Amino acid sequence: MRKIFGTDGARGIANIEITPEVALRIGTSIGKLFYGNGPILIGEDTRLSSEMLRLALATGIISASTDVTVGFVMPTPAVSLLTRIMKNFSAGCVISASHNPIEFNGIKIFDKNGFKLSDEVEEHIEKLMESNIERSPVNIGRVFFDENIRDFYVDYIAGRFPFNLSNLKIALDLANGGTYYTTPRTLQKLGAQIIPINDKPDGHRINVECGSTHPQVIAKHTINSGAHIGISHDGDGDRVILSDETGRIVDGDEMMVILGRHFKKKGLLKNNTIVGTVMTNLAIEKTLKSEGINFVRAPVGDRYVLQEMLKTGAILGGEQSGHIINLIESVTGDGLITALSVIGVMIEEEKPLSKLVEGLERLPQILVNANVKDKNIVNDEKFKQFVSEMEKELKNGRVLIRPSGTEPVIRIMVEGDNEIKIKDIANRIKEYLEV
Repeated sequence: MRKIFGTDGARGIANIEITPEVALRIGTSIGKLFYGNGPILIGEDTRLSSEMLRLALATGIISASTDVTVGFVMPTPAVSLLTRIMKNFSAGCVISASHNPIEFNGIKIFDKNGFKLSDEVEEHIEKLMESNIERSPVNIGRVFFDENIRDFYVDYIAGRFPFNLSNLKIALDLANGGTYYTTPRTLQKLGAQIIPINDKPDGHRINVECGSTHPQVIAKHTINSGAHIGISHDGDGDRVILSDETGRIVDGDEMMVILGRHFKKKGLLKNNTIVGTVMTNLAIEKTLKSEGINFVRAPVGDRYVLQEMLKTGAILGGEQSGHIINLIESVTGDGLITALSVIGVMIEEEKPLSKLVEGLERLPQILVNANVKDKNIVNDEKFKQFVSEMEKELKNGRVLIRPSGTEPVIRIMVEGDNEIKIKDIANRIKEYLEV
């Protein structure tokens, strides 16, 4: 049972839960684990605590005789991709808490093939953290700094999507985070006219009322700027939410339909299957099945989506949040790759984004968070009975309750054909939990 690592690496409140001491122990453990196979690449987002944790992590790694290459601020998927394509790294690490508030931070680890570590490997790291690792007084690793390594990522992505975007105006919301350089630079290399907001590496403002968790911002910006499409990342760039030219928000569910249809048409949709999660809207599943595409649900979390993709042989999967995995291009969620993939469909089919989502229906769905002291309350029999009673009131719909893997909250999703009813039920469950 993992204690430090959750659904997406180690994560918590910086300097309280994810402390320099924790980062140091993780560093020493992975330095030992990957010793002899090459340096470890470290990237980070723009949080105030990222430098502190990076210094501690790097110190731990070199104390275990393994070299470190520091790439500074870059998106999480850039670290995954560079670790995989450059071949000289034994692993990659990212200091980031993704879409979480600024006081949070975390450490994500990728193996040499760019995959996030399995639960079993993370458990092994936690055991190493509790052990007395033998260290050499003379065989100390070294730290190398390479701020330009992110340009390898930019050039690689631009080469994979060699579009002429000179006729495209693109609105950007970069969440003051890890994509502040790479996404604008890539789109400019492709000739696009970009109109960015929240595009400073600002640790005080990362994810604050901006980015993919606040999609209304990119919708408004897209309309006001007269852009053809809007792209909104989260703090570390593994997610993307789009806006069409009319300001309609296009989430991960709808992007999977757009890409799934296109891949199927081109004969690229391996095993004719797409993997979503338990959160994926029921109407999306119905749409895909009506078009002859198999749909499989995985637990929430991109690592579990990927596991199911590898199990079923699917090449496309993702989450409603905009975390899309396209195995043709990458082994982890990459918001820039997803956005460019959708732009590629627009170009090939000569349609604006609004036409690609036209007719896509959604069942009303509401998501709320309940702040709790003990997330184990979801296992309480009285609470389970209460939820069961709420679900019966829905008649046509469902209730999904799950503890967050990254925050001290319980996420409540209610879906049904009556919007007023689902809001009422979601709020009643939230009140029950927060009493």
